[in-house]
Amino acid sequence: MKNVFLESHNIKNLHFGFGQFNYHLIKGLYQAEIDDFKMTLHAKNLSKLQNEFGNYFDYKKYQSFRRYPLLRIRKKYDLWHSLNQNIKIEPYHDIPYLLTVHDVNFIEEESSDMNHERNVRFREKLERSSAITYISNFAKASTHEHFDVPNVPEYVIYNGNPIREVTLPQNHQPKQISKRPFLFSIGEFTPRKNFHTLVEMLALLPDFNLILSGNNTTEYASGKLAETIQKHNLQDRVLITGKIDDLDKQYYLQNCTAFVFPSLREGFGIPPIEAMRFGKPVFLSHNTSLPEIGGEHAFFWENYDPKYMAEVFEKGMHTFENNKESYEKAYIKRAKRFDWNATAKQYEDVYRSLI
Repeated sequence: MKNVFLESHNIKNLHFGFGQFNYHLIKGLYQAEIDDFKMTLHAKNLSKLQNEFGNYFDYKKYQSFRRYPLLRIRKKYDLWHSLNQNIKIEPYHDIPYLLTVHDVNFIEEESSDMNHERNVRFREKLERSSAITYISNFAKASTHEHFDVPNVPEYVIYNGNPIREVTLPQNHQPKQISKRPFLFSIGEFTPRKNFHTLVEMLALLPDFNLILSGNNTTEYASGKLAETIQKHNLQDRVLITGKIDDLDKQYYLQNCTAFVFPSLREGFGIPPIEAMRFGKPVFLSHNTSLPEIGGEHAFFWENYDPKYMAEVFEKGMHTFENNKESYEKAYIKRAKRFDWNATAKQYEDVYRSLI
């Protein structure tokens, strides 16, 4: 039986986008009940995966030394799928190879020098590829902008929405709650997420608090973001939760006035889709993939001047409140279009085309 190797070791961290992608794609492939070829999961903690998926998959334990060419995995799989573009684990043999590209943000975040190690590694992945999947049209366009892409089949396959159904118990409440209406955002606290601009906007919106969730043990969190909060004396109105579980996230999404996401660069952007599943108005940066993901009912910031951002927010909320039922229905309908089972089926079709 044919065997597809899923290089999925980034599943180890579900608080990051790569980990979320790996887990939900694997879960979708599991629910597809494929029985005419086998798939092997590559991860560090196999027991957790085995408990959830049983013998549906084969399993290969991740070892970091496998990144070195002479120590690469020797088994000759029928297809190797590199689920994330940043990984260093590669096949030993010259076999069919599928690369999923999430973004090429590293060009701006690390180095635009095409001889930089990160850029060289990505170029080698492209050259090795038998086919390439992208998580958005933006990801595809930006890859072509910066790299020579080989003449192989290319596919744009959107990610799914992790929140297919609302499962929040009525009595659930996080440790940190807001006593006044609040805006909500989530993501790793990095300069790319641009959270400090929300704080500057909040200073002009006295009726609201702001709740920020995600990994906040970063230099940006203790530096630029903390300085901005202190500058505007908003320590009592900006609630920082750190990492949260799914139920806490659902609580904040269900109870926020709006979801706000001024990110500078996104290959896809799942959080806005999660917010739309709750019928919430979403306010997004008008750049990279976010217009593609947000759609016609989202509200967009063209720049990050605090007064301008507050005006966009107030006008957007006025439009939303005056058309609440139609907007809520449009948001929920759009969110349901992004389905991990449908995403997994498209990847299954790509696998079949290559094996």
